[in-house]
Amino acid sequence: MATVASNPNITLTSEGAVSVSYHALVNSPLSMTSSIERAFGSHPDSLGIIIVRDLPASYVPARERLLKLAYRFANLDPKVRERYADPKSRYSFGWSHGKEIMNGKPDTMKGSYYANPVIDEPNVPRELREAYPEYYGKNIWPSDTPEVQDFEQAFKALGRFVFGVGCQLAVACQPFASSYLSDSSLSLADLIGKSQTVKARLLHYFPPSPENPLPAEDEAIDSWCGFHLDHSLLTGLCSAMYLRREPSGEPSVVQSPSPSSGLYIRTRGGALTKVSIPANCLAFQTGEALELATAGKLRATPHCVRVGAAKDAENISRETFALFMQPNVDQQLSATENFGQFSKRIFDEHYKDESAGGAAM
Repeated sequence: MATVASNPNITLTSEGAVSVSYHALVNSPLSMTSSIERAFGSHPDSLGIIIVRDLPASYVPARERLLKLAYRFANLDPKVRERYADPKSRYSFGWSHGKEIMNGKPDTMKGSYYANPVIDEPNVPRELREAYPEYYGKNIWPSDTPEVQDFEQAFKALGRFVFGVGCQLAVACQPFASSYLSDSSLSLADLIGKSQTVKARLLHYFPPSPENPLPAEDEAIDSWCGFHLDHSLLTGLCSAMYLRREPSGEPSVVQSPSPSSGLYIRTRGGALTKVSIPANCLAFQTGEALELATAGKLRATPHCVRVGAAKDAENISRETFALFMQPNVDQQLSATENFGQFSKRIFDEHYKDESAGGAAM
């Protein structure tokens, strides 16, 4: 970690991302305003992302357990996987593959499993459940598939851990964010902590194939997975895990197959930066709902993922996990829109019919 010379209280990673200790987040969250401002503010070098280090020891095995289950589920027979798809929620619960539109075409390079790790079935009026099936549907778990028997428990364990850290971060963000929120009485911690719309996305990036080749090295960074915004308040991100299929059929953990693989972010000043998340850390970035709630003063983080070419790449998959933390649908974000109306607008802009699932919940 490198330290910003002008402020010794701010720690940066070698790539320029702000890094904070979990212990400080829990014990003195209101002392972290300078770090929060550098991470999420309008400084040209601000990335809109913050790394949380020094996490409890339980995090590393919880991450590994679920990401290996992502691999196992994605390698089930396609007919088995599709049993857990949910068209009526626009594939926003359960399995989704080839339903998301990226760069103008169905994205078959990755598969996703969506669920709310905090609440299995939201307690909301029937009208809201019917109006917003993308958020107020019931979780779908592959409990009757022996190969992934522990899937529900592992998903909830990691999701609830990330959610807890995200709620702590929201407390730390409040002094900084309150001066920008259109309604200064709003509490980010309450908006997230009391929400029934929390959504997690477990992702499996399939190895490249003749049908889905990797982009050429001279193609644009976002040619494979276009730059996009999450439409959450905050999004929690785990470090990706790369798995190689071995002759035995079981995967082994390997290093990133290419130095160009990873998460790319545009700074507030427009510069492109590759950001690495250590395996024992979490990252959190800002979403479009926060931008709307602050009338554009705190902007969402434009980002994309790229998997670079490498030897043996056709045997290597990428697994990761994201948690989208956002308010309930009736929460007013601006003078003209609540979160539900905003979400519907985003869905309708990007997805043409009910068979298209959400890129970011």
